[in-house]
Amino acid sequence: MNVYDSGRMADAMVAAGYRETVDAGDADLIVLNTCHIREKATEKIYSEVGRLLPLRRRKPDLKIAVAGCVAQAEGEEIQRRQPAVDIVVGPQSYHHLPRLVARSNTGRPVSDTGFPVTSKFSQLPRNGQRKSAVSSFLTIQEGCDKFCTFCVVPYTRGTETSRPPEEIVDEALRLVDSGAREITLLGQNVNAYKATGPDRQSWLLADLIGKLSAISGLDRIRFTTSHPRDMSQDLVDAFAEYPKLMPYLHLPVQSGSDRILKAMNRRHTARQYIDLIKRIRSRRPDIVISGDFIVAFPGETEEDFQATMRLAEEVSFGRSYSFKYSPRPGTPAAEMPQIDGRVASDRLQRLQKLLKKQQHACQESFVGRKVTVLFERKGRYSGQLVGKSEYFHAVHAQVPPDLIGRIRKVLVVRSDPNSLAGKLL
Repeated sequence: MNVYDSGRMADAMVAAGYRETVDAGDADLIVLNTCHIREKATEKIYSEVGRLLPLRRRKPDLKIAVAGCVAQAEGEEIQRRQPAVDIVVGPQSYHHLPRLVARSNTGRPVSDTGFPVTSKFSQLPRNGQRKSAVSSFLTIQEGCDKFCTFCVVPYTRGTETSRPPEEIVDEALRLVDSGAREITLLGQNVNAYKATGPDRQSWLLADLIGKLSAISGLDRIRFTTSHPRDMSQDLVDAFAEYPKLMPYLHLPVQSGSDRILKAMNRRHTARQYIDLIKRIRSRRPDIVISGDFIVAFPGETEEDFQATMRLAEEVSFGRSYSFKYSPRPGTPAAEMPQIDGRVASDRLQRLQKLLKKQQHACQESFVGRKVTVLFERKGRYSGQLVGKSEYFHAVHAQVPPDLIGRIRKVLVVRSDPNSLAGKLL
């Protein structure tokens, strides 16, 4: 989502007379777009501003802006800790960035971390100057009403809101017209998407996928990130009904212990999650499932952790993301008794060993199989291109450079640690 937001901020600044540069030394404005989901991500922003200080001293007129969720959570505290920051703008207000830049020319720091009544999407330029990436992002939903006890999203992104379907379809058409062949629909809780269309009917995510599937030139659709509570049957069925919806689903579970899931306020049990995965696989047997895990959540015992290990073994994830619990200020879990760091590290190491084994087994199962690859960019070696299979695996192969932006069949010949090697058919 931050990649998408950064692109829209660039669109806004181009419309205000700026142009993008890849060299920070040439810049008149540097925008650091931030994430607040874990403590390490938050602290990185201050060290990054520190690295910009020598450049600022050489170029006093350079403006530095901090955007995104850290800006929303910490507000003017950022400018107190780092006086070099001229502008602080939250994720719901970044359409105001050109105006904030103009105001900062007075020499006084400015900030905007409000939640405007008017949707930012309707205020952003409709026709960006940038060419779309072959695989592009499109935000359709923001915020979350689940209030998991470990999560800052409801406080930094607000409650669940969904964009009108006609606005999404219009943006998708523009992305395809400027080069996109794959679109990933984004939301903090994307499968909670619900909006009223121009027909005054209620649209859910499955309805939107069906509409987007009709766009000529759009070859692939994905969506992320989902909540198990909102995986409705029509969305499960969509994996079987719409060929353009790719057979890959990221569905965070966080824990395999019902006691910890309740403490997290996840609103589902381990068995409900497992049964949901079985229903999804019954409709699309070849689907690859990925998940998120938090270990050492406050109060987690070794028995709770073993329940997580058993769930992971039963589901068998093709890809996973796992982390030690990171207290986020202002969330209920931050006030709970914390797990010893050595215990947390040990559990994470054991879980990651299992998840890595599962990922490698999934990748190995594709060796000798044919997959379709959307080539996106040049690879590390001469004559090599890299793209994604329909199952979201990174695939590299020796292919002509004019295949960027095209889909071709590839025979998988080898599984590497985090990618597949293929031969063009």
